[in-house]
Parts: sequence; C-alpha cells; structure tokens
Amino acid sequence: MPEIISLGEALVEIMRHEVGVGFDRPDFFVGPFPSGAPAIFADCAARLGARVGFIGTVGNDDFGKVILDRLEKDGVDLRYCYIDSHLTTGVAFVAYFEDGSRKFIYHIGNAASGVIEEERIKEDYFEGASFLHINGSALSMNEAWRKAIYRAVSVARERGVKISLDPNLRPEILGVDKVRDICRPVVEAASFVFPSGEEAMMLTGKVTPDEACRFLVESGVEYVVLKRGDKGSTVYVKGRSFEVPAFKVDEVDPTGAGDCFDAAFLVGMLRGFDLEKCARFANAVGALAVTRKGPMEGAPFFEDAMSFMERS
Repeated sequence: MPEIISLGEALVEIMRHEVGVGFDRPDFFVGPFPSGAPAIFADCAARLGARVGFIGTVGNDDFGKVILDRLEKDGVDLRYCYIDSHLTTGVAFVAYFEDGSRKFIYHIGNAASGVIEEERIKEDYFEGASFLHINGSALSMNEAWRKAIYRAVSVARERGVKISLDPNLRPEILGVDKVRDICRPVVEAASFVFPSGEEAMMLTGKVTPDEACRFLVESGVEYVVLKRGDKGSTVYVKGRSFEVPAFKVDEVDPTGAGDCFDAAFLVGMLRGFDLEKCARFANAVGALAVTRKGPMEGAPFFEDAMSFMERS
C-alpha cells in the first residue's frame, strides 16, 4: 500500500524547441513528455524511494501510454489510474521566453484528465499512508475533481494521513477569489503547504510572502515551506522560520521543479530527516529537476540527489 497518495491531472507536454518562439507562427515542437503536476509529484516521490499511489485518468491513446509507461517504470501504483476510451489524453503546449516567462495552451478539463469518480477514492487505499498530496491545478479543473479531492481529504483525515497542498494557483482560469475559496477546505486540513510567494499572498490576501506564510502557520498549518526559486526556500513553523540556500545549476526547463521539491520534502520527512535537511534535500531535487528538458526528465533518484547534495 502507498505511503504517499497523489491525485489529479496526468497529461503530456509538447514544447517549443527554441526559447523565444511563441504560438503565433509555425515552428518546431519537441515532445510528448509525461506531465501534469500531480503526476510529476508522484513520479519524483517514487524515484526517491517512496511507495506512491497515483489516482487520475488518461485516454486510450499513445499520449496516455507515454504517461503510464513512465509512471509504471518508476514504480508508481496505478490501480486507480484509469484509461478512458471515449476521451483523448490531456495536452499542454508550452512556449518559453528569454525573461523566464512561459505561455501555455491547455487541453485538460475536457480531456480524459478531467475525468474522476468519487467512487475511485477507496477508504482502504489510505490505510497506512503517511501523506495525501493535493495540487491546486486539480482543484481548479472542474467540479468532479473538487468533489473527489474533498472526499480524499476527508478520508485521509479520518485515518490520520497528513495533507499536503501545493497551491499551484491558476487565477487566470477562475479568478483569485474563486481559487482561494476552492482551496480553503484543503488549507484548513493541511499539515504542509508549499507555496510560491505570489501563491501565498493570493491564498491569504496578505501583502507580502512572509506575512502570508506566518498567517498560514498561525491559522493551523504545521509546516509552510516557501519556494523561492534560485534563492532557495524558507521554512515556517510555529514560533520560528529559517532560510535554506539554493543549489546553483544551469536551468534548461523549470516546469515540474516545484512538484519535485514537494515530493522531496515529504520523502525527507518519511526518511526521518530534520526540517533543515528536508528543505536542503528538496532544494537539491528541485535544482536537478530543471537541468533536463521535460517536466519529469530531471527528477533524480535518491542516491543521485544525495550525491549531488554532498558534492555541492
């Protein structure tokens, strides 16, 4: 049975080959790469040695096969990851620009990735699990996913499974107030929240990332870990906070780095690391994740991540 359960969208990512090329003219793409924030998280956690279960849906097509083959190869339990024969697998097209920004075109909510049934949230699947990881992108997808996630949170809490949340907010889809509202039931249940500075402020309505993270801790979240990109991370717990510096790497593709960071922090907790080592381990895994093209391709195995930490 899994130690960590992740649920949400599984999709493929197809990206512009060259930086600075938008979608407004013909040019080359590369891919498909397996993707989807909850799936990236699940794959990385499995590579780092955890027993991981993933709940999601793909289409009965080659894109779905790309995703399932990767997750299965890395040891993710897929018994509740279903294949829908009537819909195609979700797709994200991505363009990167010189200033670090990205542009996306999604086919997700109306694809197989948008399909979930509450009945797939089996109570016995949560027995013995340590963490249930929720991603804001899945909450934002549609009402069916929100209902399934809220049920999963309820089932997990009844069994003493700790909830972790990566807000991964999509205000351009639903608006800040709506996203804050749909995240609230998960935030209120969460032991871990892994926001960026902008997400922390959107989630709380506070005017600085520091104020927002402190507010979350004061509201009952056990651990708030602020992801600060090339500046590292800051861990907030009741009564204190501390910064952990980043690792220097050459960035190739930043997509998925935050999901890998989340996975590493929770795996560190499973392995009994202290908080500072959990954050340093997460920084290392997040750094390695950006060094290869493709959201899952840079996710390291445990030994490689530890070796990188020791060398750096």
